[in-house]
Amino acid sequence: MYEMAIIWDWLGFAVRWVHVITAMAWIGASFYFIALDLGLRKVPNMPEGAHGEEWQVHGGGFYHIQKYLVAPSNMPEHLIWHKWQSYTTWLSGAALLMIVYWAGAELYLIDAQKADLSQLQGIVISAASLTLGWMIYDFLCKSKLGERPTLLMVLLFVLLVIMAWGYNQIFTGRAALLHLGAFTATIMTANVFFIIMPNQRIVVKDLQEGRTPAAKYGKIAKLRSTHNNYLTLPVIFLMLSNHYPLAFGTEYNWLIAALVFLMGVTIRHFFNTMHSTGKGPHWTWFVTTVLFILIMALSTAPLMQDSYEEAEARDLTKLEQVFANAEGFEEASGIIPGRCAMCHAREPGWEGIHRAPKGILLETASDVAKNAKLIYLQAGVTHAMPPANLSFMEEEERTAIRKWYRNASKNLPIAVAMD
Repeated sequence: MYEMAIIWDWLGFAVRWVHVITAMAWIGASFYFIALDLGLRKVPNMPEGAHGEEWQVHGGGFYHIQKYLVAPSNMPEHLIWHKWQSYTTWLSGAALLMIVYWAGAELYLIDAQKADLSQLQGIVISAASLTLGWMIYDFLCKSKLGERPTLLMVLLFVLLVIMAWGYNQIFTGRAALLHLGAFTATIMTANVFFIIMPNQRIVVKDLQEGRTPAAKYGKIAKLRSTHNNYLTLPVIFLMLSNHYPLAFGTEYNWLIAALVFLMGVTIRHFFNTMHSTGKGPHWTWFVTTVLFILIMALSTAPLMQDSYEEAEARDLTKLEQVFANAEGFEEASGIIPGRCAMCHAREPGWEGIHRAPKGILLETASDVAKNAKLIYLQAGVTHAMPPANLSFMEEEERTAIRKWYRNASKNLPIAVAMD
């Protein structure tokens, strides 16, 4: 069964790879078209219906681009649709959410100190919140607020802050920020799937059947596309946050997320204005810097010692008890603290490290049992930890770790061995 931990980890890596690649494609296309749209210029003798044009140079060639505000008079034979980047990013992200946070709910999703949920309850809340978020957002956009885009953006920000706070009341800090990112990304992809693409298909069908497309479809799609543009940078931050305890390992992580959304607005406002006018408002960088300083302050107020004490008080789960009772645990639990606790401690002794990396503690026997899979993969199967083997872990010690984990895995069903 121990091989399943390796297979499962590689599966997560493969899905994450796909997710990052497709996200780059989606975000790149989004930024490109926003910049293109804002840089369009009206020139004499443009074709009928053309809104503006732009000349670009890239890769040794020149590109002449024209935009039609509604549609050209005749449907082009070759039409490229930009949609799969968004769909594949969301689907791979959803798969990664299931692999890491649903399959590993006891470790990464559920925080019993906040809400005593079963694994199934945590998964249901996770999935339902993403669906509910889209329904609320879509309702707001289709209401009369759609005619007041600034007020709508403010209400969207309020919704995101409420969700950030709510997630932090029931999930681990790491899962809270990740779910907020998934919540926002779901809105963005649903905008493409349910609004932008259907409206474009209506326009195409009208042209094919000789009708003049209504301008409202382009206006609606433009509103949703603008929302996606301003939400992109915060989503990237939230997806990266699970690697940085300073972002998620504090009771104020929901406030940090709120400030990150504001930074997304100030940064995108600079670039959007620059693409439109040739000069961006530099005050936005001052505001962004102030917001980032506030985020740094919130990340250390208070420090994580309180949450460490709660983690120590938590009883071992049934899964963790299997590892604690397995043959070889006594030897492994004697090795790990001596080789790893210089950094993974409640008060790290390594200079420059003020908190345990990723909030993982490896000082006590219970700490070792709680992090069995990570220890096995990071220090048993691979030499990833300790970094550069600074604590001089011997190969015999790595062998002992592998034997302990494999002994425990013999008593676990496949689904649990992957967890």
